[in-house]
Amino acid sequence: MPPRSSPTKTQSIYAPRPCRLLSVTDLTPQEKLFRLQLNDGSDLGHRPGQFVQVSVPGLTEAPISVASSPDRHGFFDLGIRRAGRLTTALHALQPGAQLGVRGPFGRPFQLETLTGKDLLLIAGGCGLAPLRSLLQYCEDHRNRFGVLHLLYGARSPADLMFKEDLHDWQKGACFNCRVTVDHSPADGCYDGATGLVTGLLDDLDLVPGRTVAVLVGPPPMYRPLLDALEHKGIAKESIMLSLERMMRCGIGKCGHCSIEHLLCCQDGPVFWLPEIEHLRGAL
Repeated sequence: MPPRSSPTKTQSIYAPRPCRLLSVTDLTPQEKLFRLQLNDGSDLGHRPGQFVQVSVPGLTEAPISVASSPDRHGFFDLGIRRAGRLTTALHALQPGAQLGVRGPFGRPFQLETLTGKDLLLIAGGCGLAPLRSLLQYCEDHRNRFGVLHLLYGARSPADLMFKEDLHDWQKGACFNCRVTVDHSPADGCYDGATGLVTGLLDDLDLVPGRTVAVLVGPPPMYRPLLDALEHKGIAKESIMLSLERMMRCGIGKCGHCSIEHLLCCQDGPVFWLPEIEHLRGAL
């Protein structure tokens, strides 16, 4: 396992850096996209798959995955679901508001290993937000990768995140993009695929020996997908996952996100499957 990531030497791991909210965009009834800019004009310095600790003055802080490529300069995006006191306060903010961020923290997607490979990128629900940083990176460096497959599933058409991005990815030449929903209202206007995201794998043409699968989504999604990937011939050593855990400090001190001997905020949130498949509670 590579060394745990940490902020730069000139950046305190305890002091939030002030940033300004540039824009807020509705994604779903529960999620919004926040575009932020550090007050000093610098880039965040993250890698795809990492997260930041976001704080609102007078309240606590929460870990949020970065949803934009590090090569999109001058801002960074966060996809935030309204789930508690802090995220509710965030959803009420308007452009111009001041926030604090610590980080970036965590083990990112292993870009060096992904380079030159065909990628099978699979997201479920709000897992598309952290995967979006890698998707944009692939767009920014398309010549570094082979065939790019994107599979995305959500509960309903209303729960599909980044609808404009999905439209562009489906129409563009960068990704073979497939989207499905668990169910669609009979009186709705959705005309896409219906069913579990595992169903999108059935007729997908893959070359197992040169394909790396990247999974990001809710934990119940992983076991069925792992079975489906095994059926497609994808080796365990070629499967990368990002785990959801209730992280608190982000620096490996509180132990709140421990998975046996691992800490999700430092040893993860991105893991190779053989590192965690036998750990109690990991999946």
